[in-house]
Amino acid sequence: MAKPFTILVTGGAGYIGSHAILALRDAGWSVAVIDNLTTGFRWAVPEDVVFYEGDIEDSELVAKIIQNEKIGAIMHFAGSIIVPESVENPLKYYHNNSSKSRSLIESAINGEVKHFIFSSTAATYGIPEESPVRETTPQIPINPYGMSKLMTEHMLRDVSAAHEFNFCALRYFNVAGADPQARTGQSTAGATHLIKVAVEAALGKRDSIAVFGTDYETPDGTGVRDYIHVADLAAAHVLALEALVADPEQNHLLNCGYGRGFSVLEVLDAVDRVTNMKLTRKLEGRRAGDPDSLISDNRAIMDRFPWQPGHADLDEIVAHALAWERKLGEIRGE
Repeated sequence: MAKPFTILVTGGAGYIGSHAILALRDAGWSVAVIDNLTTGFRWAVPEDVVFYEGDIEDSELVAKIIQNEKIGAIMHFAGSIIVPESVENPLKYYHNNSSKSRSLIESAINGEVKHFIFSSTAATYGIPEESPVRETTPQIPINPYGMSKLMTEHMLRDVSAAHEFNFCALRYFNVAGADPQARTGQSTAGATHLIKVAVEAALGKRDSIAVFGTDYETPDGTGVRDYIHVADLAAAHVLALEALVADPEQNHLLNCGYGRGFSVLEVLDAVDRVTNMKLTRKLEGRRAGDPDSLISDNRAIMDRFPWQPGHADLDEIVAHALAWERKLGEIRGE
């Protein structure tokens, strides 16, 4: 059955946005992309997808896209995501993540776009007192990154109350892996994600891998995180879109994770297993603001949507990340 409208994907040339494009198209949706290519890559967007190089803050351009492409929903991935940088340069994060989101939401309202899926984060919880973390856990961010995303959640709530407009904010835990068919993956230079950094080290792109903190209150002393495969996350976005369209009166604020965690050392052990080698590990001090454990309570998303993770295996996540890292080397001629 033909879909009723086209989806505008902001930041579609980036890591998660490029996977969302694939998932949307696999589900039969037509897609248009806007990306300013500051951290994204033009080659990450399939050639037959309508692409606009520009900024979501450019309201004239966004209005033109909404009208020309018959946009009925927006998936908003564009933004800045590096926590330490947000502490050093908070105004960049409040501009890119909060102010530009406000402009995009206004463009959506002016263009009569009814549905909005927002790329939020578990960083909005700060250092939660409970783990697993539920959606009702108090949101007390400890850095500008988390606060800039929380501000957008609040904007969406308020705008939805005032207009014919519904939204879903998906709070990501630790996104990892790559498209199982190696069509796209995490490509940003200087990425800080553990699995990305570890597979870079496995392929000789780094000399060693740093372990930040070995004295946490966890079984092996290293931080525990909930790693979600990016393909499962992309699938959740498609289900969120379908839920918004099916019930325009309902909003959703949901965690995206597997409800179980792995420590830093367990992740590095998995990389050793998959690559059949031993990474050089350098034990260093804690980073400021890193909680001992951050695991999602994912029951709400599984109750709300027909979402069943298909790649909830740590070795598979690592294997897909490794396969993409090898392909990325070929793309870049390394």
